[in-house]
Amino acid sequence: MNPRQLKSFLAVIRHENLTRAAAEVNLAQSSLSDQIQALEEELGAELFLRSRQGVVPKPAGAVLKTYAEEILALNDEAKAAVIAAAGNAEQSITLGTLETIAAERLAPWLSLFRKKNPDVGLKLKVGGSGELLAQLQQGSIDIAFTFNRGQQDERFLTRRICSEPLVLIAGRDFQARPPPSLAALSTAPFVATETGCVYRHLFDAAFAEAHVAAPPIVTEADSIATIVRLVASGTGYGLVPGLAVGPAATRGDVIELSWPGNPPSASLVMMWRRRRVQPPALSLLLQSASEELSPLRPGDARLRHAG
Repeated sequence: MNPRQLKSFLAVIRHENLTRAAAEVNLAQSSLSDQIQALEEELGAELFLRSRQGVVPKPAGAVLKTYAEEILALNDEAKAAVIAAAGNAEQSITLGTLETIAAERLAPWLSLFRKKNPDVGLKLKVGGSGELLAQLQQGSIDIAFTFNRGQQDERFLTRRICSEPLVLIAGRDFQARPPPSLAALSTAPFVATETGCVYRHLFDAAFAEAHVAAPPIVTEADSIATIVRLVASGTGYGLVPGLAVGPAATRGDVIELSWPGNPPSASLVMMWRRRRVQPPALSLLLQSASEELSPLRPGDARLRHAG
């Protein structure tokens, strides 16, 4: 099993389509098929079920997936460690984060980090929580900043940065009043992200933990900034991280309503792959985060309260 075969194998897993997988790894489809066939012959097992609907992993392929990711990660780790020991390491880090965190939490800190470490190059990728985890597994990002969903993965280290409050917001002209109970919100219209997003998970959990039916989602949006704008226009309520609504609250476009009961919150975490030797640039970033990435002060949100 050589790295090129394993990269092709994982590309097929991701795309469930030979043509798209071949394009990702810059191979002709016939060459990719030859690589998969050679891998199957070496292992003595069929890895994929091929049909008109696509290509999906068989049980043997599902088992190989985790090992393939680990083998490639260890291969990259070994190369990076040797290069660093030889003094030829490229000082660059690729960070992945949610849109809201990038704009409101990381920008000031990363600016300070660059001033103190001008020789370290930074790349910032914005994506959904599931996408970030996949990129971390694939090694296309070095560190991910996201909200914790309580999932454990021994391949990664996790450090909690702070707890970020979620706030209930409504448009200024929505004529909303503070709800007396969560049950009173169960029939209210809401704007939320799509199922699978960490923000949607937190929204659903807030009601599920109180044993209250979740409210109807009248509109789904793919970003918190869009949700805030839709709420401001009167589409419905929103439950969003408080750090995302500062500018809208300052303009008076939205108001914060008191949450009935204990306000929900989310733990902001950073995740990175376990390595025997961490790249020097990543070690610098982790140290900086430990010392300088402090929680927001309560007054930073500048929300206008109703009720």
